[in-house]
Amino acid sequence: MGGISSSGFDCSGLVKYSYQKAGKNLPRTAADIYKKGKKVKSLQKGDLMFFAPNKAKKPTHVAIYIGNNEFIHSSSSKGVSYAKTNNSYWKPKYIGAKRI
Repeated sequence: MGGISSSGFDCSGLVKYSYQKAGKNLPRTAADIYKKGKKVKSLQKGDLMFFAPNKAKKPTHVAIYIGNNEFIHSSSSKGVSYAKTNNSYWKPKYIGAKRI
């Protein structure tokens, strides 16, 4: 499992840390975070986006939507970075969004 401090994050660590700074406590894993909040179809800034391989129902990755069809996330290969919602790698793995 990856980090949960400003010196190193995995995807859910980044989300947990960010929401904690906003006064909201979230579970530690993408799958557990997915159980929280309200499902949304129209994304707003701050919504959480969830991803899974092969459209599995249990997410393995979570990101924060920041507007303009972009999200911020953390991955083992690139660390904290931005991506477009229509990115050819992430788009087919997208399984839904939640508003906390």
